Amino acid sequence: MTQARICRIEIDDSGLPPPSTEMEQERKVAIFDLLEDNSFVLPERDGQTPPDGPYALALAVREGRLVFDLSTETGAKLAEFHLSFGPFRQTIKDYFQICASYFDAVKTLPPAQIEAIDMARRGIHNEGARTLQERLEGKAKIDIDTARRLFTLICALLPGS
Repeated sequence: MTQARICRIEIDDSGLPPPSTEMEQERKVAIFDLLEDNSFVLPERDGQTPPDGPYALALAVREGRLVFDLSTETGAKLAEFHLSFGPFRQTIKDYFQICASYFDAVKTLPPAQIEAIDMARRGIHNEGARTLQERLEGKAKIDIDTARRLFTLICALLPGS
C-alpha cells in the first residue's frame, strides 16, 4: 500500500450545528471510502522533502476558514493549510440544493428522473472537487476521487448541511 495517503481523518465540528441525517450518512460514506482508497502527496517545500506518509488529517472550520491540519501517523505535526470558503460558496450552495432535490426524489420519483438528478449532483460534486484540487495546489496533490470525498466532508462541516 502506498504511503502517500491519508490513514486517519478527524472532523472537528465543535461549535457547529449538527448535520442533517442525510449529510451525516454522506460524511460516514466519504470517510469510509477515503480511508479505503486515497492519494495525498505533500510536495517538497523550501528544498525540504516532507516526511513519508501515511498522514492523519483533521478538518475544521476556524474563523470562517477551512483548515487542513496534517500530522504523521504517529501524531507529529506536519502542516496546516487555511483555505477561504469563497471559491467554494456557489458550488456548495448548488450542491446542497441538488442533494435536497435528490433526497426528495428518491422517495417519490421514477428511476429515470432520479438518475437525471443524480447525474447533475455528480457534476456539481466534480466541480467542487476540481476547485479543491486547485486550492490545494502547491500544498498537497490529490487525485479526483480523493478530492470528491474531501469535498463531501467539507460540505458536511458547513452550517445548514
